[in-house]
Amino acid sequence: MMRFARWLALPAVAWIAFAAHAQTYPAKPVRIIVPFAPGGATDIVTRLLGQKLTVTWGQQVVADNRAGASGNIGAELAAKAPPDGYTLFMTSGSVIAANQHMFKKLNWNPEKDLVAITNVASGPQIIATHPSVPAKSVKELIALAKAKPGELTFGSAGFGTQTHLAAENFIFTAGINATHIPYKGEGPALVDLIAGQIIFLTPNLSAAIGYVQQGRLRALGVTSRKRVPQIKDVPAVAETLPGFENLGWFGLMAPTGTPAAVIDKVYRDTAAALEAADLRKRFEDLGMAPVGNAPADFERAIREESARWAKVIRARKLEVN
Repeated sequence: MMRFARWLALPAVAWIAFAAHAQTYPAKPVRIIVPFAPGGATDIVTRLLGQKLTVTWGQQVVADNRAGASGNIGAELAAKAPPDGYTLFMTSGSVIAANQHMFKKLNWNPEKDLVAITNVASGPQIIATHPSVPAKSVKELIALAKAKPGELTFGSAGFGTQTHLAAENFIFTAGINATHIPYKGEGPALVDLIAGQIIFLTPNLSAAIGYVQQGRLRALGVTSRKRVPQIKDVPAVAETLPGFENLGWFGLMAPTGTPAAVIDKVYRDTAAALEAADLRKRFEDLGMAPVGNAPADFERAIREESARWAKVIRARKLEVN
């Protein structure tokens, strides 16, 4: 049974106490731990939502970037924080659904230490290169990689992150070989791609779209099944590799033990914020879709995705000691 569902069986006295807590929550600033450096999609989603919740709650909502170890540093900090609702966690899909399958030793338990609140937004990645790279399409990038096996370098936000797994998915599907260079976040990886220090990257569209529109990066393909209106001239990778799809997502969680009424309040206030026309437009302009699903639905989706990534990680031998 899901953790959220177990709260439904609590005695009426406990529910009254939780409800009283929720009525006064938040009474002070709330921090949202971001497990990656500033400038990446996880950070962008956190700051956009934080602006809305600050207005709703009348309390400052602060993004606290704790990068490193493929998101595990920030995740551990969130997992061990007091379960009072004043520390939340913005996870990307990889941190909560894939890390436990890749890292043999974790100082936190994704299944026990954090509870789901809501999936905030989801969106595709892109295959991006520096404009100086001779490949001007996905087909040409594949040909370049096959002509130079293992010589092409690709970056990521860190080993096992969404940007890494998206690249591995592409490399596997295309039947090519390339050298992985992990960074401490999507932002630093983008900086090096723009500087021409790596050949390609599979950043989240939301983090890279501005650079593409400015001509500082070349988008070869988008990882959704179909083209997206924000960069409508960029083909879907599936047009070259039929059936290819890779989507990223970003969701709120809290330390296990956080009062159920607080979880419910954060969920409902977040879902309401995602219905606001201005925030929806900001996300949509970045190529992302607001979600705002219920805690139980979010937790079920995490379990299902975790099972899928477990199979991929075993097949690709991505485990780390």
